[in-house]
Amino acid sequence: MLLNHENVETILSALGEQLENLAKEPLELLVCGGSALNVLGFVQRATKDVDVLAYIDRDRRGNVSFIKASPLSAELTDAAKRVARDFDLPDGWLNAGPTSAVDTGLPEGLMERVATRKYGQKLIIHFLGRYDQIHFKLYAAVDQGAGKHLDDLQALNPNADEIEQAARWSIKIDVSEGYRQVLKDMLINMGYSDVAERL
Repeated sequence: MLLNHENVETILSALGEQLENLAKEPLELLVCGGSALNVLGFVQRATKDVDVLAYIDRDRRGNVSFIKASPLSAELTDAAKRVARDFDLPDGWLNAGPTSAVDTGLPEGLMERVATRKYGQKLIIHFLGRYDQIHFKLYAAVDQGAGKHLDDLQALNPNADEIEQAARWSIKIDVSEGYRQVLKDMLINMGYSDVAERL
């Protein structure tokens, strides 16, 4: 079974139900990718997985810090396996997506733009907002080539300022000259020649 606009929230609710028995404390996850785009209504396409970008940790004052999602915790992995069994999902349907971005730095102010959903008492998911999805989709499209990531990026319809901010962030993630050149070529092909010239 693939995840899509109609079933992704049902599956995440089932994950929350499993965590009711398995997790001692509520888990807060930051999720990006196709599943987040489906939940928020930006695209309606099937996707094979849910990409967990990071765990959210809060101190006593409520300040947020991001913790890499790799590896996924034992209780989350166990809950995901049970949901996979119940819904005939592939292994790894819940995985640590581009969690290495936590090391290099997530877009500033990201938590102010997330859409938050609660699935039971033990699962809170913060879905990346449109602006931040543009960042990750641009990076993925350049890194992995044209395909679903480029399609998703075009569906988000970024303006020139948004695409420039995303491009400048992405060249901090991959500092190689090869990446920069592929990025510029893609921007030109997408109609953002002015942005490409400024990079």
